[in-house]
Amino acid sequence: MTQWIDTPDALRERLANSTATVALDTEFIRERTYWPQLALVQIALGQAGAPTEAGEILLVDARIEGMGAALLPLLTDPGVLKLMHSPSEDLVAFQHACGALPAPLFDTQAAAALAGIGGGLSYQKLVQALTGIALAKGETRSDWLRRPLSPAQLDYAADDVRHLHALHAQLEGRLDALGRSDWLAEDSLRQLTAAADPDPDPWPHLGLRSARFLDAESQRRLLRLLRWREAQARASDRPRGWILDNELAVGLARRNPADRNAFDALLDAATKAPRGLRDALWKALTQPLADETLAPLAHDDEPDRKRLRALQEAVVALSAELQLPEGVLASRRMLEPLLDGGDWSGALAGWRRTLLEPRLAPLLTP
Repeated sequence: MTQWIDTPDALRERLANSTATVALDTEFIRERTYWPQLALVQIALGQAGAPTEAGEILLVDARIEGMGAALLPLLTDPGVLKLMHSPSEDLVAFQHACGALPAPLFDTQAAAALAGIGGGLSYQKLVQALTGIALAKGETRSDWLRRPLSPAQLDYAADDVRHLHALHAQLEGRLDALGRSDWLAEDSLRQLTAAADPDPDPWPHLGLRSARFLDAESQRRLLRLLRWREAQARASDRPRGWILDNELAVGLARRNPADRNAFDALLDAATKAPRGLRDALWKALTQPLADETLAPLAHDDEPDRKRLRALQEAVVALSAELQLPEGVLASRRMLEPLLDGGDWSGALAGWRRTLLEPRLAPLLTP
């Protein structure tokens, strides 16, 4: 049974006797804002005596005042396991709208990867693989802020949580058999910690492929611009690309205009330039950051390419031994800081370090 919930009291009543596991998903809009605008929260309660099946499905109108507060007891209840699929953006939406995160968490996409089923599988593909059910995809780009929602939107939203209990039951069993349940618990905790941390990525330049082709000084200038952009986007609640697009940021960092006149000329020639912010942008470009000399660099010179390739090959070989999809153990971005003497913190800590350090440490020795 599916219920539309449009008052906080109705939600509290439905959640008063919550089950030990609930399935969660959200629908939000983020096209014109930095922060996601939470529109809908889907909740599939468990079914007593049938843990692999969803019970009542609640479609919660998240636009209603007070709904975030009504969700808090469920989100923060340590005795209720929250089942979600690839929830990174949903976590941001919950944190921004409710000031809390759904914990403890079971991510079915991460679980499928650690179980060796496949990396980065969509919810539809995973449901098809494990249950044989084919789900519709037609409402992926719907306007979830409009009211009333169409019957097609309501069906699509309900389907997004309808099968998570069944997925959890199968995936939990596979992970237990492989001895990898602790891996998922560790990764889920890391996801939650990252979502709860209000601080942005300290080294955003590493996320741009074009940064590899910049020299060290240009990468530091790019870092200045990207940190400035992040602060502007958050403060104005506008998408990063609306503040400064990647191509212009890289171009300014590479060309390093000699003076303000040269900078203004470059800005005026660009089609997507924040001309109204030119003073702040010039200051960001030319004012060094206190920690920029500590920034890890994106690598593309031949010796570094060879060392990085060796690390990647070792990771691929170990992944094959463990029957893990490529990219689950370590991505290129995770490995690059090791070339600069970085430690095994962040995503490489814990079970990944235990597996990878014996293989990679000899390759990092000069």
